[in-house]
Amino acid sequence: MGIELGILLAFGALICWGFGDFFIQRSTRKFGSWETLFIISSFATIVLFPFIYRDLAILSKKEILVLLIASSCILFAALFNFEGLKKGKLAIIEPIFVIEVPISILLAFFIINEVIDSTGLILIAILVIGLILVSLKDHFTKRRWLEKGVILAIIGSIFMGSANFFFGLGSRITNPLIINWFVSIFLAVICFVYLVLNKKIKKLVLDVKKNKRLVLSLNIFDNGAWIFYAFAALFAPIGIVVAISESYIVLAVLLGLIINKERLMKHQKFGLIISIISAIALALKYS
Repeated sequence: MGIELGILLAFGALICWGFGDFFIQRSTRKFGSWETLFIISSFATIVLFPFIYRDLAILSKKEILVLLIASSCILFAALFNFEGLKKGKLAIIEPIFVIEVPISILLAFFIINEVIDSTGLILIAILVIGLILVSLKDHFTKRRWLEKGVILAIIGSIFMGSANFFFGLGSRITNPLIINWFVSIFLAVICFVYLVLNKKIKKLVLDVKKNKRLVLSLNIFDNGAWIFYAFAALFAPIGIVVAISESYIVLAVLLGLIINKERLMKHQKFGLIISIISAIALALKYS
């Protein structure tokens, strides 16, 4: 039942990230990147503390080191990705985030010798190709590389791929709630210092009061996604968890179809089909 539960939790992360990115983009444009990161991390720091405070005293130096690496990777990843979402078009930024998948798989292989068999790797490769196709709203041109936010998103995705691995590793050597809380307080403190030095706290407080629904939705979905992901990484291979949860791009497209009445191009329809099939095949293979 263990690996099956991990796959199920990975789908939970998929759903939360699908909605979470939508609210992150709205939040970064309304509040700013540092402000959005502070809102998410401070909320998790407060909510999770009652569940983990007894375990903090027994953390070893090795565990703290892994938690610090995960926290640092997520800090850089979040800031680069948030700026990418803030400055760029979602249709152009989304496919870049797929870079996270091979980065996480490679780190899992070289650091903890986590091997995915050839069939699994083929299914992941097909899934990645499908996600790229489904998230490209128009034909690829050289000009896309000059679009705002692209370079930021590439750098952010490299850091996020690393963060995915160390977050999963941290959840295994400590527990999923500790890794979430540790990363959150790390980010909250750094963001708070930045906001204080730049005299932005007062404005942020006013913005939060005016946008309570957005703030609540942002916190529920983004923090929920990381909690689902951390628990999933306990039971299933990190590479598989990353690949499945990264399929939130498919959810974003489906939401666009249903809510915004968007139309898909032929290559998007093809990408949607192979993404869904390969994600289901991965889930069935490892369950």
